Amino acid sequence: RGQQGPMGALVLVAILAASCGSSASLAGGSKGASAPRDVQEVYSRADLKSGIAGFYDASSGLWEGIWGEHMHHGYYPKGGAKKDHKQAQVDMIEETLSWARAGPPHGKVPRDILDVGCGIGGSSRHIARKFGCRATGVTLSPKQAARGNELALEQGLGLRARFLVADALALPFKRGSFDLVWSMESGEHMPDKKQFVNELVRVCKPGGKLIIVTWCHRDLLKGETALKPKEQRLLRRINQAYFLPAWCSVSDYEKLLATHGMRARTADWTDEIAAFWPAVIGTALRPSGLVGLAKAGLSTARGALVMPLMIRGYQTGLIKFGLLTADKPRRFSFGLGQ
Repeated sequence: RGQQGPMGALVLVAILAASCGSSASLAGGSKGASAPRDVQEVYSRADLKSGIAGFYDASSGLWEGIWGEHMHHGYYPKGGAKKDHKQAQVDMIEETLSWARAGPPHGKVPRDILDVGCGIGGSSRHIARKFGCRATGVTLSPKQAARGNELALEQGLGLRARFLVADALALPFKRGSFDLVWSMESGEHMPDKKQFVNELVRVCKPGGKLIIVTWCHRDLLKGETALKPKEQRLLRRINQAYFLPAWCSVSDYEKLLATHGMRARTADWTDEIAAFWPAVIGTALRPSGLVGLAKAGLSTARGALVMPLMIRGYQTGLIKFGLLTADKPRRFSFGLGQ
């Protein structure tokens, strides 16, 4: 680390400058918008939407260049041998599908899947190849959607995988359009978790399956009504860099699904992803990563700055890597949850 050279020093200065200047930029960006209500909340809803799109427009190319087409954690089983990090990301998809009992031998092959918060479409294309199904991905980032479509054509999936810009809180699809609705690490960006779940349920076919993999905070202990102030402050710093709203727990998601009469099965894979963030930090400090950070801009640099905070959150038990899956009843009627 002590031999990063002029470029490394320049990028680290840029990261520190981004951190120091972030409060002013946030204050300016929220003028005219309704004030955030939660201690964790940094941005108004309008600023979140534009900030998420801008963040991923700026950073997705850097991520793809270093880590490939999958923009999510890798899966590192307890006690397992060291593995290639790109393979670990593929394993995350496969292990999640297996855990959720999606497709054979547990159930029918899905025909139409929706990937909510699709990045550049890595999960969508993988699942489309695996099951021979049609895949649709949605993202707020125009650059991600365009790149996802490019890769689909390059990989021979142009007729079975499509990607478009859309808001997960107002999905542009008819009720019951998909028999597998997949959300891999996008729920943390949703400012209205109830509406997010409502939309996932709405577009899922009766008898179809929902899979949500998301960053959560720990469940509250008996007698607690909120996280501790120091925990709130840590999440707020992460939210500032990654354009996140207030966090919720896996239990909160369970309750939201229950309002639709859906019983969720859950898992905590915090231990299984523990190797991921140290690996990301390691690649960010390589010459190619430092040059990429310099080119990607200040919002991406802020993201690099708070990566150690994600590790701290996981290690202290504040942040959980949560999984939920639920089947939509074959006889389903709206009214409970929306």
